[in-house]
Amino acid sequence: MNFPLLKKNKKLHYLDSAATTHKPKEVVDRIKKFYTHENANVHRGIYDLSEHATQMYEEARKSIANFVHAKSEREIIFTSGTTDSINLVGYSWIWKNVFEGDTLLTSQMEHHSNFIPWQQAAKRKEHVSFEVVKLTDNYQLDLDDLEAKLKAHQPKLFAITHISNTLGTVNPIKEIVAIKERVSPHTKILIDGAQAVSHILVDVQDLGVDFYAFSGHKMYGPTGIGVLWAREEILTDTMSPYRYGGGMIRSVNISDSTWADLPEKFEGGTPNIAGAIGLNSAVEFIEKIGFSQIQSHEHTLIDYFFKKLDSYEHISLHGLKASKERIGVFSLTIPGVHPHDIAQILSNNNVAVRAGHHCTQILMRDVLNVVATIRVSFGIYTKKNDIDAFFKGIEDVFRLFPPS
Repeated sequence: MNFPLLKKNKKLHYLDSAATTHKPKEVVDRIKKFYTHENANVHRGIYDLSEHATQMYEEARKSIANFVHAKSEREIIFTSGTTDSINLVGYSWIWKNVFEGDTLLTSQMEHHSNFIPWQQAAKRKEHVSFEVVKLTDNYQLDLDDLEAKLKAHQPKLFAITHISNTLGTVNPIKEIVAIKERVSPHTKILIDGAQAVSHILVDVQDLGVDFYAFSGHKMYGPTGIGVLWAREEILTDTMSPYRYGGGMIRSVNISDSTWADLPEKFEGGTPNIAGAIGLNSAVEFIEKIGFSQIQSHEHTLIDYFFKKLDSYEHISLHGLKASKERIGVFSLTIPGVHPHDIAQILSNNNVAVRAGHHCTQILMRDVLNVVATIRVSFGIYTKKNDIDAFFKGIEDVFRLFPPS
């Protein structure tokens, strides 16, 4: 594997892949090729260059549909990322389907991108309530609380992350769907898949959910490109576009307009063509490696990380200590040392980690009872020597801030 930035910066130990992944040479070269040799707008020009760009753009859509096992490429809507995808549902679907007396449901572990849209939608819609599912003492979704809230409120929507960006917890989506089907069958389920698509195989049909959102830059693709998958009947019958402009209309007159068929209906304006093509290249990169190899590599690293962590009694782990129910994302604190100080000392050792609340303030304040953590996260390029460098940097932390 060739990751140009990591190849150039051999001393860098990058442990911030949950924030964004680095890009393999295949992706970088593919984007460069488009802008150098193939650049044209799509769905517009009746000339070879434009028709070729359109073909590549739509081939990317088909490839991504296959990647998440969608029924049709018509169910794949290109967006600017997970946040944009969720907000599309938060405006378009909410507008036509949520009314007075309805409830929107999410959880304590959500990224702000999958929390605030539903909170604010409930505030915009008169007499719509907003409820939050609790976590258990071992940082997993409380399925009993979920069932109780589903039964009591019969929510229109339950929005839940597939994998927590702070805890690394993998949520049991099929079990969640089974509970929903038993006690609140009309509830729609939206999944924030930002942390999942580069770590585990995602089959949206098998999961049985209604919406699935993810970003290119979390899965070795470019920034500024993402995907909303939704069932075709939902996109067709229960959602109107909320971004108007060129390319998404069928006809326009003075009094009203009509919309194009899927997926153009939700893709007003010139799309991120290079981003979609680059994302297609990232999909090919992941599929070439294979999820069995990706997961085997990650579980080896997780076990190695936990073995090293066991030697440090003054580091607190906030999350599961089980490699099979999580991915390589770890939130850590050291009593008496601010996470920003830890991150700076690690940076001085060429180790890159995240420090802060990771856009999960509800989780930090109401569950973990901390202001911030340092977050260590793995990618396919992570090696054991990166973990060694992290713990060597932690030794410097303890030298400057001796445990009491």
